[in-house]
Amino acid sequence: MPTTAPFGSWRSPITVDVLTAGTVGLRYLAATDGTLYWVEGRPDEDGRDVLVRRTADGRIRDAVPREFNTRTRVHEYGGGAVAVRGMTAVFANFADQRLYRVDGETSPVAITAEASAKGSHRYADGEIAPNAARMVCVRERHEPNGVVNEIVDLPLDGSVSPRVLASGHDFFSTPRMSPDGRQLAWRAWDHPNMPWDGSEIFVADVSGDGSLADPRRVAGGRNEAVLQPSWSPDGTLHFVSERTGWWNLYRAKRGQIEALAPMKAEFGQVEWMFGQSVYTFLGDGQIACFFVRDGRRHLAIVDPEKRSVAELAPELSFISHPSRLGARLAFIGGGDTEPLGIMVFDPETGSREVIRTSARDVIDPGFVSRATHLDFPTDAGKTAHALFYEPTNADFVPPEGERPPLLVLSHGGPTGMTLSVLDPEIQYWTSRGFAVVEVNYGGSTGYGREYRERIFGQWGVVDLQDCVNAARHLANTGKADPRRLAIRGGSAGGYTTLCALVFTDVFAAGASYYGVADIAALAKDMHKFESRYFDRLVGPYPEAEQTYRERSPVHYFDRLERPVIVFQGLDDMVVPPAQAEMLVEALRKKGIPYAYLAFPGEGHGFRQAKTIKRAMEAELGFYSAILGFPLGESIEPVRIENLAS
Repeated sequence: MPTTAPFGSWRSPITVDVLTAGTVGLRYLAATDGTLYWVEGRPDEDGRDVLVRRTADGRIRDAVPREFNTRTRVHEYGGGAVAVRGMTAVFANFADQRLYRVDGETSPVAITAEASAKGSHRYADGEIAPNAARMVCVRERHEPNGVVNEIVDLPLDGSVSPRVLASGHDFFSTPRMSPDGRQLAWRAWDHPNMPWDGSEIFVADVSGDGSLADPRRVAGGRNEAVLQPSWSPDGTLHFVSERTGWWNLYRAKRGQIEALAPMKAEFGQVEWMFGQSVYTFLGDGQIACFFVRDGRRHLAIVDPEKRSVAELAPELSFISHPSRLGARLAFIGGGDTEPLGIMVFDPETGSREVIRTSARDVIDPGFVSRATHLDFPTDAGKTAHALFYEPTNADFVPPEGERPPLLVLSHGGPTGMTLSVLDPEIQYWTSRGFAVVEVNYGGSTGYGREYRERIFGQWGVVDLQDCVNAARHLANTGKADPRRLAIRGGSAGGYTTLCALVFTDVFAAGASYYGVADIAALAKDMHKFESRYFDRLVGPYPEAEQTYRERSPVHYFDRLERPVIVFQGLDDMVVPPAQAEMLVEALRKKGIPYAYLAFPGEGHGFRQAKTIKRAMEAELGFYSAILGFPLGESIEPVRIENLAS
C-alpha cells in the first residue's frame, strides 16, 4: 500500500549514486571492418573521455591507456576527437591536443608535434583515407594574431607535418573522402553565421600529390544550412539540407540535386560539436537514419529509389550515430523507459542487442515518469512545445488535493532542443514528487527553420515567454502548484532562468548552472566559434548595445526578489566564473536567500562524479528549504545565505 507523503519528500531509489556510479556518457560511435568504436565519458574517472573498442569476436577493451583523455578543444565544445579504420584509431588527447595513433592493443604514438604554445594546435572531425596511410581533419590554430581554422592532411606515421588543403573560410567541418580517394567533400561557413544558419558543401578533386584541384560548391549558402556530406559506396555525394525549411536528405547525382525523402520532419540536428552522425549507408543501397518529430528521434530506413521512409523500432525515442556493421546497424539508442546504450539492430528481423549501457543500475519502471509531448499557447497567439513529466513513485501518493512543485527546465544553446529519452536526472526529481517540464521554446530545433528563427533578435524574450507560459499552462490545468514553480537551466538555459527570476514574478526559486548574467560581456569576450552568434540572437555588438543592456539580468538585479542557487565551474572558458560572481554579489547585498557552489577543475558542463552528486543534492536541499517540503532522505546540507531561521 503506497504511503501518503507531501510532494518533494518521497523517498526514491534513484539516488545521486545511480546518476554517477558506473554511469557513462556515450558521445560517439563508428563501425569499421566489423569493429565498433565509441567514446565514453566517465564521471567516476574524473570526467575522462575514453575510446573503447569492440572487436568482431565481441571483446570490449579500452583502446587508450588511463593517462589519455580522448577529447578535443576545437570550437571549445569539441567532439569528433576520433578517426578509425579497421584496427587503427587516431585520437586527440585533451591535455596537449596532439593527435595519437593506436593500432590494435599497441601503445599510442603521437603523430603531430607539440605546438610552441601547448594545446594551441587542435584537431577534430578526421577521416582516415581508404589506403590507411593518411588522414584528413579540421585543424584550429590559436596564433598571437587570432584563431585560424582549416582542413589539413597528414601521414599516419607522423613523418611529415600537416599540410593545409582548404582554408579561407572562418570555419570548416566534415572533410570526407570518396571511396576511390579521388575526391574530397567538406563543409564551410563564415561569420556571422552559425553552421545551422547557413553553410556550404564543397567538393574538390584530389591530385596525385594529394593536393586539391578544382574546388566547387555543391550545395548550401548563407541562408541555407547544410550538413554531413557523405559518399555512398558507389561514390554518390549525399548530404542534409533545409532548403524547404526542414532538414531532409539529398544527393548530388548527374549534376542534379535530388530530394530522397521529402518530409516535414528534421533529418538533422544543430552541430554544436563535431563528430555527429544522422545517417549511414546499408549494403543494399538503402539509408539508415533518424528523423525528429514531436520531441522524439525515430529510427528509419530510406529507400532512395522509391523515395520511401519506413520507421523501425518505435519503442525507441532517441537515436544517434547510426553506423553499418555488416548486415546489421549499430547506433546509440534509448527509449522512454530504457537508458541510452550502444545497440546493434537487425533491420530484417527487428532483433536488437544492447552491448553497452550508459547506466549501471536498472531503474524500476514503477519509478519512471514517461514524457508527454505538450503543445501550449504562448505570446502573440502562437504555440510552443515541451516535454512534460508527471511525479511518479510506486511507493508514495500525495495528500488529497495537493499539487506538485514544478521544475521548468530551459535547455542550453539556445539553439538546441530537449528530447524524449530516459534521463536518470529527470527521474531523480519526478520520483521525489516533482513535476518537470522541459521547454522547447521558440528557437529550438526539431520543429523546422521557421520555429528556430523565432528567436532571431528575440533572445531573452521568446525563450522567457515560452518558459513562463509553460509554467502557467501547467498551473492553470491543475498539473502544478502555482506557488511552487521553480526554473533551472545551464549556460543559455541559465540565462533564461535568470531572466525569468529578474523580469517576472512567476517563479518562487531558481537554479543557475554556469548561467549568463551579462550577454554584452559575453559578446565582447567570446571564443571564435560563437563570437558572432549573438548577431542574430540579439543584434550586432556594439551597434545594439542598448538592447544587450536591456536584456542582461545583471543590470536589473535590483528587481531580483527570488532565492537562487548558483553552480559554476571555475575552469569554464565559455561562461567565465565572473558572471556567477556578479549574481552572487547582488544576492548577498539584497539579502535574498542564495547558495553558491563553485567547483575547481570543472568547465562548461560538469563531468566529475563528485561534482554532479554534490550539485544535485544541494539543489534538492535548497528547494526543500525554499519551497517548504520535508526531505525524505539524509543528504549533505547546503549552506543557504540570508535564510531566516
